[in-house]
Amino acid sequence: MSGELFRTISVDTECELEEKRSTFIAAVRRVSTAAEAEAFVKERKKLHPSARHTVFAYLLRDGSKRYGDDSEPQGTAGLPTLAAIERRGVSDVCIATTRYFGGILLGAGGLTRAYGGAANLALDAAGVAEFIPYTDVILELSYADHQRLVQELPRLGARERSVAYTDVVTLVVGLPAAEAAGFAARVVDMTAGRAAPVQGQTYLDTKPQ
Repeated sequence: MSGELFRTISVDTECELEEKRSTFIAAVRRVSTAAEAEAFVKERKKLHPSARHTVFAYLLRDGSKRYGDDSEPQGTAGLPTLAAIERRGVSDVCIATTRYFGGILLGAGGLTRAYGGAANLALDAAGVAEFIPYTDVILELSYADHQRLVQELPRLGARERSVAYTDVVTLVVGLPAAEAAGFAARVVDMTAGRAAPVQGQTYLDTKPQ
């Protein structure tokens, strides 16, 4: 897993924008695959069966992206929606914008501004969450070593993930992947070699403050 910072939306949400009596309802959702994005678009179309258009755009963490205009003039709907996502520097994001036509033609420029504006409103409301790769470190400790180490975890930048008590204490902690090797060395030093840290899974977690 890459050590790069990963930015996505904080929450799923939707916002509404009105332009010359047309209503644009932009919904944003965090997705991790193209299939999830496409299912979300279908869900939005089903939710608004009488709407004239439901356009979409998505961008995934692996760089995959796609957009659709749903019969709006080419380049006036899906593309400005995708551009709004790209400008925020977020990924694993899909926006589906439903338009209820108000009887007044907006023209290419008006449509571009409306779809881009609705997407930006939704992204503003969703906010940004930052994630980095974390690694679990698994430790088997004596009860005395466990008591000393737990008190040090906040200072060492580690988060307790689970603990099991038998004849020894099995402690699983998570910390930024880039710091795992240094943490393991520190534990060996603190326990005078009694602990032998084992690296566990790597996953994404919120960036430490």
